[in-house]
Amino acid sequence: MSDLHFEKHYYSLNEYMYKQFGGKVYKLALNSSCTCPNRDGKVGTGGCIFCSNGGSGDFAPPAYWDFDKQIEWAKENLSSKLKNNKDVKYMAYFQSFSNTYGDLDFLEKLYKKALSYDDIVAISIATRPDCIDKKVVEMLKRLNEIKPVWLELGLQTIHEKSEDLIRRGYGLDLYDNAVKMLNEAGLEIITHLILGLPNENKDMMLQSVKYVCNSGIKGIKLHLLHVLKDTDLAKYYNENAFKIMTLDEYCSLLGEIIQTIPKNIVIHRLTGDGPKKLLIEPKWSADKKNVLNHIHKFFKDNNIYQGKLINMD
Repeated sequence: MSDLHFEKHYYSLNEYMYKQFGGKVYKLALNSSCTCPNRDGKVGTGGCIFCSNGGSGDFAPPAYWDFDKQIEWAKENLSSKLKNNKDVKYMAYFQSFSNTYGDLDFLEKLYKKALSYDDIVAISIATRPDCIDKKVVEMLKRLNEIKPVWLELGLQTIHEKSEDLIRRGYGLDLYDNAVKMLNEAGLEIITHLILGLPNENKDMMLQSVKYVCNSGIKGIKLHLLHVLKDTDLAKYYNENAFKIMTLDEYCSLLGEIIQTIPKNIVIHRLTGDGPKKLLIEPKWSADKKNVLNHIHKFFKDNNIYQGKLINMD
C-alpha cells in the first residue's frame, strides 16, 4: 500500500477499503423492497420532510426487479468507472428506506444471497435506530459471520427541535440503544448526519458530530442538506426560505467539523449528491466533482486535518 495515494487530510472510505479488503471496493446500489415505519403508519405517514419518493435511495433499481437483475444493472452502471473488470470487488449497498424493517426471514435470505457472490466482499444496510431490536441484531450477527456487515443509522441531528421539524419520529435514546446493541454484537456502525438543517447553526451541527463520535461508531457520513422537488422540505423552503449555504460556507464548516472527528473514525462522505432532476437547492451541489475539488483545496490551503483540534470531552 506504500505506493498508493490517499487524501491524507482525513481518514477516507477509500483508504479504509484498501486496508480492510486489499483494494478499491465499489458500492452496488440495491433494493430490498423494504418500506419505513415513518411511511406505513407505524410512526407516521409522510416520512422525514427531506426524504424523496425513492426513500433517499434514488440511485437504486426498482424493488420489483429480480435480485440477479438488480446486481447486473448495478454493475453495468459502474462499468464506466472501472479501468478493467478483472478482480473487481463490490459492496452490496441497501440504502432505500429502512432495510431492517420487514419480514426478517425474507431479508436474511436476500442478504445471504447478496453475500454469496464471490466478488461481493461485504454488505452495508441503511436503516433507522427504531428498526433495530434483538431479533434484528441476531440476524445481522449471523450474516456478519459470513462476511462483514455494516449498519448505517440515519440520525441526522441530535437536537430535539430539529428532530421534530424533520419529523424523524424517534428520540435520541433509541439511537443510543441501537448503537449499544450493534456494538455488543460486533457490528460496524456508520452514522448519518445532515449539515444545513433549517434553524441549525454551526455550534449545533458541531454538537451533533461530537455526540455521535462519542457514541461508539466506526464511521460517519456527512450529508449536505438537499432541497428536492416533491418533498415536504421543498414546501417548507418555499414558505420559509431558510438560508442555504454557499459552497465556500460549506467548505469552511467542514473544515471545522473534521478537526473534531477522532482520527480512528472513517469519514465515509463529506457531502452528498441528490438527483439533478429533483434538485432545487443548493444548485452548486449538482457538480459533485467540483464540490469535492473545492473541499480538498480548502483543506490543503488551510492546513486542515482530521483530529487536529480534537477535544471530545
